[in-house]
Amino acid sequence: MKNLITILSMLLIVSMFSCKDFLDIEPSSQSIAVGNTDADSIYFKSASEVEAALAGAYSDFKNEYWQLDYFVNGDAQSDDAYAGGDNPDNFQIDQFQLVATNRNVSRDWAYLYSTIGKCNTILNNIGSLDDPALTGARREQIIGEASFIRAFMYFQLVQLWGDVPLQLTEITSISAETLDEIYPLIFPARSPQAEVYAQIIADLEAAQSRVPVTAVHKGFVAKGAVEAALAKVHATVVPHDWAKVSQYCDAVIAGPYSLLASYDQLWSNANENSAESIFEINYDGGTADGNWGVNIFRGLDWKKFNLPSNDLAAAFDAEGDAVRKAASITFLDVSGKWSDEHWPQTQYPFINKWRKNQEGSDQNYIFIRLADILLLKAEALNELGDQAGAAAIVNQIRGRVGLAPTSASSQADLRLAIEKERRLELAFEGHRWFDLKRTGRAIEVMSKAIDHTGNPIGYLLTNERLFWPIPQAELDKNTKLVQNAGY
Repeated sequence: MKNLITILSMLLIVSMFSCKDFLDIEPSSQSIAVGNTDADSIYFKSASEVEAALAGAYSDFKNEYWQLDYFVNGDAQSDDAYAGGDNPDNFQIDQFQLVATNRNVSRDWAYLYSTIGKCNTILNNIGSLDDPALTGARREQIIGEASFIRAFMYFQLVQLWGDVPLQLTEITSISAETLDEIYPLIFPARSPQAEVYAQIIADLEAAQSRVPVTAVHKGFVAKGAVEAALAKVHATVVPHDWAKVSQYCDAVIAGPYSLLASYDQLWSNANENSAESIFEINYDGGTADGNWGVNIFRGLDWKKFNLPSNDLAAAFDAEGDAVRKAASITFLDVSGKWSDEHWPQTQYPFINKWRKNQEGSDQNYIFIRLADILLLKAEALNELGDQAGAAAIVNQIRGRVGLAPTSASSQADLRLAIEKERRLELAFEGHRWFDLKRTGRAIEVMSKAIDHTGNPIGYLLTNERLFWPIPQAELDKNTKLVQNAGY
């Protein structure tokens, strides 16, 4: 009976999805069958309800994970930024001193699985909806969009934690007789990374044939976003499948995308949903749809997060990359406001890519763009033995910002050249840490990261710290979970 009460409580929690919408559609009521029943309840009663459920999944790209933590995890955890601010949870991430009770770790796990649950609700129930207003084509497209979103969330989870529970089934009915069957669905064990990646790829492949080539704007899933995600996943899963990476990069490059003429146009806020953007979260601004995340990274009202690092600034200078440095970092005088061990008050850096940092900002976030995929294509070509082809793409990216062609010609030298180019091109866009991890370079690079004196900072990164700890709260309520080594 205690187990049954626990499960009933859990069901009431996981059954709720957000009403703060992405498409301005309010979800209607939903039903869960509890107790002995021979008939499963029909979850969605109308096309508008399933549209609202999809809107709820999309709206999660505007939650705290994607507005803030995604950039802390990808940039402050790398050599591109320090934690900044005054949050001890962020300091732990920056310095590789995480503990299982870290609040960022707990909330990120919860955010990602919450969105997965919303996608499961859609994918598990849309097939039983009989409403003429839901055309067959739209049904298939919704399945594609939900599959992409679920894969996108699992890709974050597996990169941060390694083995993670693979939850694909949404529970709509429960009885004492099915308790043994349902319990492991609610409290699952961790699945091996290989299984998680296989599911991510399966979801993305399911999405590829179902979503349109273009959408109303880049905030909705289109074919290019799916193919870009497939390229990134195949470049991350071990062993890397460079042929697949090349294949999916080619599909994106052949699509309706092109580089903007000027690098700064990406960040001027005059070119939202541009030809270079592949997946971009759109904000209207104001109290109802404002991007508060940008105010966390820039402003003089309080000490901000993700302080650009001396190591990154030195990398820009060493390359003579004035264009991308100016677009990525702005230096302001914070005298009399706060101090920091890394930078003088008179030349204090802020991230310059997210420039609309006022309250209720309508600043969009670009999560995938063409330059990222072009450089991934260069990486694939280099690994497949086409050094000339790889160098040509690197030079295309460098040419836009007025830099001379790369001098790298061997495979080993081009690996480092592409790594450097990705760093300078994609700074503060949440990619750096995950790039270092997937290439096996994180420990070596972080051990050499320099401070303001030009000496190594002394990051103590080990193999065990490449993955995060399973949140303690999850371990406490699910005895099947096993903590990562070293925590």
